[in-house]
Amino acid sequence: MCSRNLAIAANHASENLHASTNEKSFQGCNLLISFQGCDAPVLIQGNDSERTDPANLSLGGFNVIDEAKRLLEAVCPATVSSSDIVVLAARDAVTLTGGQSVPVSLGRRDSLVSLASNVRRSIIDTGFSVDAMAASFASKGLTMDDLVTLSGGLTIGSAHCGTFRERFRPDANGSMVPVDGTMNTDYATELARTCAASESATVDCDEGSAATFDNPYFGNLLDGRALLRTDAVLVQNPTTRATVAACAQSQESFFRSWASSFARLTSLGVKTGSDGEIRRLCSSVNGG
Repeated sequence: MCSRNLAIAANHASENLHASTNEKSFQGCNLLISFQGCDAPVLIQGNDSERTDPANLSLGGFNVIDEAKRLLEAVCPATVSSSDIVVLAARDAVTLTGGQSVPVSLGRRDSLVSLASNVRRSIIDTGFSVDAMAASFASKGLTMDDLVTLSGGLTIGSAHCGTFRERFRPDANGSMVPVDGTMNTDYATELARTCAASESATVDCDEGSAATFDNPYFGNLLDGRALLRTDAVLVQNPTTRATVAACAQSQESFFRSWASSFARLTSLGVKTGSDGEIRRLCSSVNGG
């Protein structure tokens, strides 16, 4: 009974994530299971929680996860963790937007602590070089291939202009021009025009294919149409460029790599047994 209801709740959550990809819910869901560990600390609300750090303010999808948890608690109380719901919703959101279904293990428990001070050492900043990103991934047991493959999650959704403002500078006439000369000039002009009015404007992370989980994102990187600096530098390093090219050439290859990398990502920082708890509400610890 609980297994069936878990599948229904996860599907409900992923459908709602799919419906709101313009609010970055999909990327948010993947970030919820990122280097901060797969124990859902960022779901917890409260002063000085991970959710309050400026790096997490643009995350979406919290209400979707909360609703899935509410549905499950009604029929299977204290059985399914918020961490497992996040993993299943992210996995199924990929499937609903055109990607392949990926098997994932379950049985995670939720963290008891959420501190904003834990965030900065666990995120990839938009100004990171390939070496800095690779070092961060390696510290968690992930490879450079994982780095490129998981970056492909940006094939879905959008980003605020403020996220990539450092990629432009004003010229002598006051016009915004790209700092990076490898950026496609037509693409740079489109971005500058879109963001001229407001930094809160949003731009698709994967031009031309932002509603589908597929591999054109990698072709865009090779064509100089990377939105974020951390995407652009992937083609400036020979090792990561080779992986980008392989994913751009074959969607099947990208999907295979995604399945492996996603499984490794969702195994980071997992709590089981007597560690942690199964929260009754995703947004607060039990008794909190």
